Amino acid sequence: VGRIGNRIANGKFTLDGVEYKLARNDGENHLHGGIKGFNKRIWVPEIIDRQGIPTLKMTYLSKDGEEGYPGNLSISVSYSLTNDNELRIDYAAETDKPTILNPTHHSYFNLAGVGKGDILDHVLTINADTFTPVREGLIPIGELRDVTGTPLDFRSPKVIGERINDDDEQIELGLGYDHNWVLNDWDGSLRLAVTLYDSDSGRLMQVFTTEPGMQFYSGNFLDGTISGKEGSVYAYRSALCLEADHFPDSPNQPSFPSVVLRPGEKYTQTTTYRFSVK
Repeated sequence: VGRIGNRIANGKFTLDGVEYKLARNDGENHLHGGIKGFNKRIWVPEIIDRQGIPTLKMTYLSKDGEEGYPGNLSISVSYSLTNDNELRIDYAAETDKPTILNPTHHSYFNLAGVGKGDILDHVLTINADTFTPVREGLIPIGELRDVTGTPLDFRSPKVIGERINDDDEQIELGLGYDHNWVLNDWDGSLRLAVTLYDSDSGRLMQVFTTEPGMQFYSGNFLDGTISGKEGSVYAYRSALCLEADHFPDSPNQPSFPSVVLRPGEKYTQTTTYRFSVK
């Protein structure tokens, strides 16, 4: 998902004194790169060897002005299945003009298996003491808020469905969980951010990332209109997303980590989904 995963308020941002206008494809806001974001583009594939592991490398040139974003952006995303039962995703990008970039991975997960109900009994742990509270439209208000005493406290393992319908302003705004957690001790290194467990199947998924944020989306807008593997219908809360990236609306929030990419710089990100059983 890109160039910018998640939302940009009012579909616009200012960079180096120039205002750029983007598609408003989520109410008044810009979402997931616009009307034809990276997930709707044709990428060039090749198989490469990454430290002895066959890897699918996808490359794409996002031209200056595409979806309103400045700069010719050359980006690659590489997918590896490692010997440690991991799906490893490596991103790299460069630009010829100052731009913004915040790609993410948006797969839906249900550890119980295809067509096996909802994710409300999954047990989730997020290594985050704070989150970015939102206003209407799921746009951050610009502060970091302590998770203590809120339904967003996943520092110890919690059943997702236990508090998903609580009488809480943030839960009501998100129609459940659709928030960004500020991962602890971010330094750009690859470290454990999230653990997800399904006791019925015994499947365990750990998410490692170099990113400062984790968007947990509990499938609140899935409504059965989309079908997937084996013809299964994706119903309300039948799957969840764990999207590692920078914070929503970062281009308009100077206190958030920057998503600006300039000529001569190289963007990199690694996110890994590791699978096991217990």
